Amino acid sequence: MAKRARGTTRPGQRRPIQRAGRALPGRPPAGPPPEGLSDVEVARAADLESALVASEHAEQPTTSRRTERDRPRATEDSLALRRRPTGPSRLAAEAAEEYRYVARDVRRIALIGGSMFGILAVLYVLLEVAGVGRH
Repeated sequence: MAKRARGTTRPGQRRPIQRAGRALPGRPPAGPPPEGLSDVEVARAADLESALVASEHAEQPTTSRRTERDRPRATEDSLALRRRPTGPSRLAAEAAEEYRYVARDVRRIALIGGSMFGILAVLYVLLEVAGVGRH
């Protein structure tokens, strides 16, 4: 079978529509993007930057820094939230956190199951060996 030439279409497909680059009414024709920024854009950016810097300086005196003795003690959970890893190690950290919950649940299940087994053993000794409840 011969190789198809580029630009031909397969059976059941239409050719792509050839659109002319015409300008819309009221808008200038699309051309290459202008190089750099205009003077108006540079002035606006400078105004925005000065406003941001002024607001940062205005907020800084009202925010007091805490000393070491004023800071609350960091708990294990707050440290874990602050140091949340990303990437492949994040998956390992989430698995380790999930493992803590699973280990806690397994301990609770073992405690409840062991206590139920102990209660059954005490009831067996009372009813069968000691004869409590026989007529």
